[in-house]
Parts: sequence; structure tokens; C-alpha cells
Amino acid sequence: MELPAVLRQAVDKALEGVPLATLRQAADVLSRRYRAETRDGRLHLSDDLAAKAYLATRLPATYAAVRACLDAVAGMREGFAPRSLLDVGAGPGTAFWAARDCWDSLEDAVLVEASPAIRAVGADLARHAEPITARYLAADVGQKFPDLRSADLVTLAYVLDELSPEKIEPLVDRLWTLTTDTLVIVEPGTPAGWQRILRVRARLVEAGAHLVAPCPRSHACPLIAPDWCHFSRRVARSRLHRLAKGGEVPWEDEKFIYIAASRHAGESAPARVLAPPQASSGMVRLKLCDAEGSVGERLLTRRDGAAFKAARKLDWGDAVWGE
Repeated sequence: MELPAVLRQAVDKALEGVPLATLRQAADVLSRRYRAETRDGRLHLSDDLAAKAYLATRLPATYAAVRACLDAVAGMREGFAPRSLLDVGAGPGTAFWAARDCWDSLEDAVLVEASPAIRAVGADLARHAEPITARYLAADVGQKFPDLRSADLVTLAYVLDELSPEKIEPLVDRLWTLTTDTLVIVEPGTPAGWQRILRVRARLVEAGAHLVAPCPRSHACPLIAPDWCHFSRRVARSRLHRLAKGGEVPWEDEKFIYIAASRHAGESAPARVLAPPQASSGMVRLKLCDAEGSVGERLLTRRDGAAFKAARKLDWGDAVWGE
């Protein structure tokens, strides 16, 4: 997956003139903070250089993950056509750009972000999203929120890992009150990220939300540690991306986990693929989470006819609709 052309061009322009050595150093510091889930009272994107390092090294991957989550929502809710977006902890507008690419119905977006540096970068990028109106508001998601208008689609992407645990439920409650239709929360695809999403999931189910994806139903998650639920998207690396990260491989795999919930009940898929399918000549083995609240493997062969042909097209994270 790649960034939309208009966003890629805007990012390239924003990075013009930044020395590669300086960008690489900032990217390394940023990467270590994210991997360690550092919570020292400082914003990860606290200055202009950190913001630009994020554009070069993290934006493509987080965009791919959020875009995949929104694709899953669109696949489950064919009639959903959000006109308004509220993106909390917006960073450079990653979820905004993913929603813009997913739904041409989008007209208005409010992006809430604490870091002045990334707000400035994100606002500059958003100028290229016309005719959609996108405006930033300064606010710390871990503190008291300003008065905000509710939106059809509310997103929170790669934010909970920066918050202390006691702030998660109050934030989820606040976001749910601001959601008129669908709330999507995305986290890194680590065991810790999965545990945070489980807390969010339980809170939303308790509030009466209807789960859209990835869970087929609202049963308790059947996975048991050390196993955990997560998904992956392969991301194309630009030349600058490779240079900034000191890598030669032209792609990277971004692991993520998410939960999407709606105020409206909809159709649920019978199952979802929880791992890369294992395929060989005449056989496909799938790890599935099903609507009955259980996880197991299913083996399909040529004898299964149409079901086998359909299984060969499935990928990690896909909904499974029929036999």
C-alpha cells in the first residue's frame, strides 16, 4: 500500500531541505520512543524535526494500517457514507487522509492534536485535501477536552499507547458520546496493544455499542496469551524512507490491532481470518475467529469446491462470508 499521490507530493515538499543525517537521527530517537512506549510527560512529536521524521518514517505505515481498518468498516457497512470526521490525537492527519481516500462522501473534518509542531505540519498537508474542510484544534487527549461537535466517524489511531492506563476508559467514554455512527480505534499490533483494545472493546460493549470489525460478535475474545489478535499490511518504502531508516528492503510490514463499533446494528460476518492463510497445491488452511466466539483452524481442499476457491483469495484480516 502507498500514500495517495496528492499526500505523497505534499509530504515530499514538506521534507525538502532537511539534511538526511539530521532526519535519520531524529527518526532513530522517535522509533526508540515508540518501541519503548515511553511516557515521560513529553510529546513524541514535540518539535518540527520529530514531526518531519514521523512524515518520512511512520506516516506511510500508520496510514496503511488505518486505511485497512476503514476498509474493513466499509466492507461491513456498505451504506455507511460519513460526511463528518472527528480525529482525536490526529498527528499529521493520518486518519483524515485515510478516511478521505475511503469515502468520497466526507465533507468536513476536525483534527484534535496537542503538539504545535505536528499541528503545523498537518495543517500544511490538509491544504492539499480540498474541497474537504479540515481544521485543527489544540487539545491534549489525556486532559479535559474542549467542547466538540459530534461526528459521523470518530477515530483514535496510535494514541492509547501514549496514555497512562487509568486514562483509557474515560477517553473511550468521551469519544463514544461524540460518535453519531461509528468509532474506530487503532493500536500497534503488539500484545500490549491488543490488551488495550480488549479494554476498549469491553467498555464499548458495556455501553451498548454494536461491534463492526474485526470481531464477528461481541462474545468475549477467545484468544489466550501468548497468542494475541493483530493484523498486518505491507507498506511500500520510498527512497527517502529507506535512507532515513537505514534499510535496503523496499517494503515493511506494519502490524496493528483495532476495534470498530457503531450505534447501528448491521450484518456480521460469520468469521474473520486471524493469521496469514497457509496454502499449497490443492489445500488452504485458515485460522478463523467465528461468530460463536471461538478460534480454530479450518482446512479446505479442492473437494470443497466453491468454498476452496473463495478461501484461496482470502488474506489475513479478511471477513469470511460463506461456505
